[in-house]
Amino acid sequence: MKLMIKQAISLVLFSLSIGIGAQDLERKIEFPDIDGFLSLKCDFHIHTVFSDGLVWPTIRIDEAVKDGLDAIALTEHIEYQPWKDDIKHEDRNRSYQIASKAAKPHDLIVIHGTEITRDLPPGHANALFVTDVNEIMHEDLLQSYRNARAQGAFIFWNHPNWNAQQKDAIPVISDIHQQLISEDLLHGIEVVNDMTFSEEALQLSIDHNLTVMGTSDIHGLVDYQYDLANGGHRPICLVFAKERSAESIKEALFAGRTVTWFENILAGKEEHLRALIIAALDFEVKGYIGDSEVLQLEIQNHSDARFLMRNISPYDFYANTDIIEILPKSKLTLQVLSTRADKTQVPLQFEILNAIKAYKSPLKIDVSLLEN
Repeated sequence: MKLMIKQAISLVLFSLSIGIGAQDLERKIEFPDIDGFLSLKCDFHIHTVFSDGLVWPTIRIDEAVKDGLDAIALTEHIEYQPWKDDIKHEDRNRSYQIASKAAKPHDLIVIHGTEITRDLPPGHANALFVTDVNEIMHEDLLQSYRNARAQGAFIFWNHPNWNAQQKDAIPVISDIHQQLISEDLLHGIEVVNDMTFSEEALQLSIDHNLTVMGTSDIHGLVDYQYDLANGGHRPICLVFAKERSAESIKEALFAGRTVTWFENILAGKEEHLRALIIAALDFEVKGYIGDSEVLQLEIQNHSDARFLMRNISPYDFYANTDIIEILPKSKLTLQVLSTRADKTQVPLQFEILNAIKAYKSPLKIDVSLLEN
């Protein structure tokens, strides 16, 4: 009897372990590589108890591994240390040191970063690929940026639309920002931060040649903040790198090869956004239905994004409206009302409503209906 009970308990525990493992696999974020580059999933704005976050650095490693991320940066505030009476640390590199050690058993890149925390303008900024945060601390704002840049840092403007600093939530490039850009002290801008998305910031990235950034700025638990149990996901920055290394990520960020993913929105400069869409969506003509002139087109989605597309061509569909949705990792078949005589090179055009390439400007793609 005892043996049977032990076997039953073992079976239950085994079943639970399989279930937990399956949940972790489903949670991992997946996007295809684009032509010539790896699509690395990154989060470059993260906090722990070593500034104003609520968790130990090792938790950030566990979350990132479960989310299938390739790289993260712990970016503790330099000037804002609300828990300093409880967690004393003279060395501002401490959270990075703990996280780096915890990441060693995992296939996760931890980038050394920090947050320069000032009033607007210029507001908060993250510096990545630093070597010693202690040397960045300085009373003079510009000197803090210069000290970070002297360490080879890539610096980006955090939450430019934050209504606690920018009351109307519309980011504006100030004279100080212009100076930072001209002195090579500002290289990117957050289009996505935590639970917000700014099309105005996306346009600023285009107008001022700043890299598009998207981050979680997580302070609490990722699972709770983004409701992962019900299908949510953390915001990420997709970095298109030549190889999977910190050095290659740095090169890609300075080159501006990024797209950000937030809720059901993909945002980035057109070149990189288009490359990602081409990699994520396959279009295959399946021929006509019987002897009719209704052509079947199969669309396969290889990513975790859910695409909302609007048909803006003159061709109608047999069983769909002009608005179609393609779920993550799924296939959709469209029946196109066409005639054999109408086979031109690019008869179908879609507007991808949740792929934003500029202010109020979704990406448009052309699809050939020529049979293979």
